This record gives sequence, C-alpha cells and structure tokens, in this order.
Amino acid sequence: MQRILSTELAAHEKRTVTIAGWVHRRRLLKSVAFLIVRDAAGLSQVVVTEPTLRAQLEDLPEETVVEVTATVTANAAAPGGVELTAPSVRRLSGAVAVPLPFDLHRPALSATMATQLDHAALALRHPSRAIALRAAAAATAGFRETLDRQRFIEIHTPKIVGAATESGANVFTLDYFGRPAYLAQSPQFYKQLMVGVFERVYEVGPVFRAEPHDTARHLAQYTSLDAELGFIADHRDVMAVLTTVIAGMTQTVAERTGLAVPEVPAEIPSVHFADALRLVGAPPDEPDLAPAHERALGEWAAREHGSDFVFVTGYPMAKRPFYTHPQPTDPRWSNSFDLLFRGLELVTGGQRLHCYEDYLAVAPEPEKLAGYLDGFRYGMPPHGGFAIGLERFVARLTGAANVREATAFPRDLHRVTP
Repeated sequence: MQRILSTELAAHEKRTVTIAGWVHRRRLLKSVAFLIVRDAAGLSQVVVTEPTLRAQLEDLPEETVVEVTATVTANAAAPGGVELTAPSVRRLSGAVAVPLPFDLHRPALSATMATQLDHAALALRHPSRAIALRAAAAATAGFRETLDRQRFIEIHTPKIVGAATESGANVFTLDYFGRPAYLAQSPQFYKQLMVGVFERVYEVGPVFRAEPHDTARHLAQYTSLDAELGFIADHRDVMAVLTTVIAGMTQTVAERTGLAVPEVPAEIPSVHFADALRLVGAPPDEPDLAPAHERALGEWAAREHGSDFVFVTGYPMAKRPFYTHPQPTDPRWSNSFDLLFRGLELVTGGQRLHCYEDYLAVAPEPEKLAGYLDGFRYGMPPHGGFAIGLERFVARLTGAANVREATAFPRDLHRVTP
C-alpha cells in the first residue's frame, strides 16, 4: 500500500491507508492511547484501543520512526479533521538517544541556541526551525523565477579564487596545490564578466567572510543571492529591478509557506546617506551606518512611509569597493545603495565602473587582477548589481532574533560542527 502524507488523509476518509513518520508524542490513557505521528507535511493522530498494541506503544519513545496502516475516520478535533483507527504499527527504527535533549512536541523550543546548534539534527525537526528553511527555499525560488522572467541567466562561479574580491583582511586562505588561494567573498568579479556574455545574470551560492564578528546578525558562511545587469543608466535602474525581485520573493514565501509577509511598495522610499546621518543624529563625517542607525532608519521608514523597506543611497566612496561608480555630480559619494529591511541591512548594490582606464586608476595591484580587468579591455556596458543575504531576509520574515535560526548548520566565529 502506497504511503500518503498527513495532509492527504482527509481525501481518504473511510479507506485503509498507510502513513509513516516519527513518533511526535504519545498520550497513554487507561483504556485508549493516542499516537501522534509527524511527517514532512504535518501531524496525524492514531487512536489505539487494542490492549496489546497499546502496551507496545510504551516501548516507542518519541522520534522512533514508525509505519502505520489504519482506517481514516472523521474527527473534527483531530489534526486535519480526521484520525486513524484500528491501526497496525510497525517500528522502522528507534531513537537511540533517550531521553531527548529537548522536547519537540511543545509549541516553542525551550533549549538555548547553543544547545539547538549542538543538536541541529534534532532541533531542525521542530516546526519553528523547519519553517525558516521552508521560507529560505521559497525565497530562493521567488528570486530565480522573478529574474528568469526578466531575461536573466543563472550562472555558477568558482568558490576557490586567487585574489580577494573585497579586501585582503577578511578572507579564508587555503593551500591550493602548494600555492595560496582563498574562499570567495562574493561572485562579484565573475558576475561582472558574465555581463559581457549574457547582459543579465544571477547566482545563488555560498560566500565566505572571515570577519571576527560574534553577533546575532553575522555568519562566516552565508547564502548570497547575486544579480548583475548591463546597459543601465545608473544605480536607480538596479534598485528598480531589486524592488521587483524582493516583491517576487515575498509573494512566493507567502504562497508556499503561509507566512505573513510585508507589502513591498511599488517604489521603496529612499534617502541619501548624508541625509540619513542627519535623520539619525549622527556626525556628518560618519563613514558608515551603525546597527543603531539602521534601526532608527527602519523606524523612520515605517513611521513616515508605512514601509518595512528603505533604500540608503550614495554611501561615501571611501567605504565602497574600488569597482564602485562614483556619483557624477560629487565624487565623494558613490552610485551605490543598501536596502534595509525592518532596520537591518539586507542588500548591498550599485553601479560599477565599466571603462578599462578607470579600473587601471583605482584597482589595487592591477597585475593580480589581470583576468578580471581583461573583461573591461574588451568592452563592457554600463552595469550594476546587488547581493541579498538570504539568511538575514529569512530571519526578518520569520521574526527570528538570531540569523543562526535561519540556516540549518551555521558557521560562525566559534562553530564548524555539526
């Protein structure tokens, strides 16, 4: 008999079916027992009245994997409005670690974040953790689908590189057959070169930052959703594409997970960096926005514009990578932006330099970047792009206090296992 999922039971009322999953919880009463079985889709309630089988349930601890064949019976109080009666239960494998380090049947995980990460294989089974991973999958699908409709081509670039993309201070070094190499901080160089091939490209992949941050918003490895497009006027064209992408991502998350998502305005409010400093009461020579500034700007956008999103444009050139295009009217500022989502930096992007001579003037050690600079020697259109931090996006959507809750096996300053 073919196995069905818990969400499919209602369509099989009065029929005999087979389900399989994990023992989520047992309620052993005097004359009846209830076995709650969890599968990838949800929960099923199995009613056990036969004395011998009821006694056997005492030897099935939580997280034991079982197969149940039974009759689907209507019961409005049961999950999905049906339950399974007259069952036979077969044990497929047992939970060796008994007692468990924490309970999965409770609405919230009471274990500390460290305990959850130490026992990630178990913690991720809890709905509150699993929903974040479902949201990540849906957001990634929405990212791809939205860009596919706009003539973008998905690419795959190396994660072992010969030179640092952003700077040499925050890269992971490795021995590559006897010579130094690095884990890629971003696909930036490669996606720019691919604009010369396809004009519009995107990539979903891991990036690595050896930054010694031990905060609730930083990871040493995270998933970056990158896009780059050619033949633009300036960074505002990139912002328009990004707005459409964020709307597509949130819509797909809502459709596939049922999570409540924020409305993405047709035009996200925008503030220049210099004006942003004044709004948050920061000194005018402040080179960057601190987390407290980002939170204040998020509150301002919600209060003044009713938006969970706000663009900050025109960051100082001194704080942007060498390939960033300066603001034509004042080269102190850049044609770049960050997108804040509920007071947290979510996206960095902007217009890039596209003339070979400009790169020769600003690139650090151009001889080490010959393969990258070659793309500009052969002609490159005006272009720009952005990179979305997937885990930060999901953490903000789900209300997670820590970005580690939005990834299955986080890598941070202290953790390389499990």
